[in-house]
Amino acid sequence: MALNAAWDELFGGSAPPGPSAQPAAMTLAGVPAAGPGGGDANLKADESPWHEAGNTAGELRTSTTTSLTDLDTANEGYAAGTAGFDSSGALTEILGTWKARLTAVRDECGRLEGALKSTGRDFGEREDATRRKIAAGAPAPAQKEG
Repeated sequence: MALNAAWDELFGGSAPPGPSAQPAAMTLAGVPAAGPGGGDANLKADESPWHEAGNTAGELRTSTTTSLTDLDTANEGYAAGTAGFDSSGALTEILGTWKARLTAVRDECGRLEGALKSTGRDFGEREDATRRKIAAGAPAPAQKEG
């Protein structure tokens, strides 16, 4: 079968047999194509969701830092208070693993905060540059006379 015939068979409007047969439709990131029954043809990159996500990561980093401080404060002197108990070693181990986990979360949130905000900034700059390029290439609007 020739490539064009195979393409037409697959995508040229010929639908598979069956009661709910629909022709193949193109989508971008799950958004239906514009047109009858389709979605919005205007694709826009907005920086605000990225900044909000970055702010959330920053807030989580701050609260995790506070939690690390609270964990240290709450466990001051526990070793002396549990001396002679078998649980003392287990408490030391648990404290260490929780501190390691919270430190990893704090550090990752700090990394994500910067990366998400930077991505939002990049999207915003690209959106502005695209608007300027389109405006520069677009014909001037017709002026009404009279």
